[in-house]
Amino acid sequence: MTTPLNDDGAYDALRSKDARFDGVFFAGITSTGIYCRPVCPARTPKRANCRFFPHAAAAEAAGFRPCLRCRPELAPGSAPVDRAQRIAHLLVARIHEGALEEEVGLEETARHLGLSSRQLRRVVRQELGVTPMGLIQTRRLLLAKQLLTETSLPVIDIAFASGFGSLRRFNDAFLSRYRMPPTRLRREGVPQGAAGASTLRLGYRPPFAWEALLAFLAARSMKGVEVVAGGEYARTVALGGQVGWIRVGHEPRKHCLRVTFSHSLAPVLPALLGRLRQLFDLAARPDLVAEHLARDERLRPSVEAYPGLRVPGAFEGFEMAVRAILGQQITVKAATTLAGRFAEAFGERVEVPVAGLTHLTPRPEVVAAAGGDAVASLGIVSARARALGELARAWVAGGLRLEPGLPPEEVRARLVALPGVGEWTAGYIAMRALRWPDAFPTGDVAVLKALGRVSAREAEELSRGWAPWRAYAVLHLWKMAENQGGKKTAALEETPKAAVERDEKKLPGSTSSF
Repeated sequence: MTTPLNDDGAYDALRSKDARFDGVFFAGITSTGIYCRPVCPARTPKRANCRFFPHAAAAEAAGFRPCLRCRPELAPGSAPVDRAQRIAHLLVARIHEGALEEEVGLEETARHLGLSSRQLRRVVRQELGVTPMGLIQTRRLLLAKQLLTETSLPVIDIAFASGFGSLRRFNDAFLSRYRMPPTRLRREGVPQGAAGASTLRLGYRPPFAWEALLAFLAARSMKGVEVVAGGEYARTVALGGQVGWIRVGHEPRKHCLRVTFSHSLAPVLPALLGRLRQLFDLAARPDLVAEHLARDERLRPSVEAYPGLRVPGAFEGFEMAVRAILGQQITVKAATTLAGRFAEAFGERVEVPVAGLTHLTPRPEVVAAAGGDAVASLGIVSARARALGELARAWVAGGLRLEPGLPPEEVRARLVALPGVGEWTAGYIAMRALRWPDAFPTGDVAVLKALGRVSAREAEELSRGWAPWRAYAVLHLWKMAENQGGKKTAALEETPKAAVERDEKKLPGSTSSF
């Protein structure tokens, strides 16, 4: 019996301690007789001392006993009553991204997990030793500290942007936790940003192939919503009832990205920064990824040529799914043209002081209400128009969400169940919107080209050796296909013709059912 990853891939995942692999496999340590989860905080054992199993039962059948530190019985999928670690990790992620701020958000999160808020509090205290509100308070104070240090925003604006309900509560929390008034962290000479805007920095682990990532986003920018110019990425933002704009540049000497945001977005700053970390893959471990992928002689030249190549994420899940569907069976340029028309037709018009930004990304409610004829009138073939309508309706009904941390296989199954969505589209969405590092868009034309025009089945077999970083391998293969010259495919966002035809057969026969 084997794990979903090969042993070398599982060991790299174990070294990374990436929570996205928690529950995917278990590691038996021969030197201790104990088996652990990939997120175990203990020191990573030597490769020679590790055996890997797909289930806890398989590890125990081989004679290993469970670790008392990481408690394998709490791994995702082990049992409904033993989900504590996963629940705690999910809560921390939601707090980090600003999706949970007060008791109301805690109640909603508890309902989403099938728990009462009391059960959720008990789980978090048991696993992390603090209350949910204690976690929220820490996140608020750390963000406030950064804003005080790096921006010239008034203290009262920083208090509200960090999530505090009043200046008095902000001052009291700061004095209590840090034993100093907030103003002590103010720095003189902080550069002033554009009028009505401030700038923060987001760090990353070097190296970072910024130019390659920026080129990827530039080729796929949605006209009116995004623009890449002057070495920076910019876009309009609608988040939590707030509307504004952001610009992102690179400061390689400081190993960080420079984020300029309109002050209108200050109330949703935590969520905004969380989305940017996902979009630019700032949590990546380029050292581990490169070490693993360079073992394959096919990938080694690209790994050496593009150190720190990231997997572009998604700023917004619905927008990413729309892109994937529009990109089926056409070139990047054609898909980008359609995306621009789509944004102009269904996105709200806004005025921001950044050239080229004119619209917000279309909302699913608007697309769902538009009707198939309105979508098809943009030059989108009827099959894709119907697929977009089904996607929007599923989103509005609450049956589909695309965000990091969700179980990739469950989400892929929901996606493939939609008319017009096949394995390639689901894999591409999982790679970018779910941030699944082992995602592999089955049958991708550019991947098959870079591998010497092999079959989809052969590519799938070859890809097993790249686990658990297959998504990063795909980015290198796309670069290889691009550098080979010839016609660029859709990213290259394109599915094989046979796969598209198969998807279209899933669609209703008449556009009236859209």
